Amino acid sequence: QVQLVESGGGLVQAGGSLRLSCAASGRTFGTYAIGWFRQAPGKEREFVARISWNGASTYYADSVKGRFTISRDNAKNTAYLQMNSLKPEDTAVYSCAAGITAAQTMGEYHYWGQGTQVTVSS
Repeated sequence: QVQLVESGGGLVQAGGSLRLSCAASGRTFGTYAIGWFRQAPGKEREFVARISWNGASTYYADSVKGRFTISRDNAKNTAYLQMNSLKPEDTAVYSCAAGITAAQTMGEYHYWGQGTQVTVSS
């Protein structure tokens, strides 16, 4: 069992940066892949980025590639999403999720956090 809690969201101007954290409870965090997803108002939840259990493999949605960086520190049971050059279209609730397989599909993830709001003003 893994419990996830996101933090670091907030209001930022376009072009600014935020770093989201995903803190996990439980001793098995280091065995799970982590994914970040987001859901904008009136839209479906979409994949943002994912990282393998050991951090060796990462993958990004085209919309954030080159601007966002996913990372993890298994010693701290925490994953991160560094978001730079933010755009108004990045406004959404961002959630992290843990799963056995590093994938881009929500169904592959078994545990989810509550999410944190990111708002980018123009």
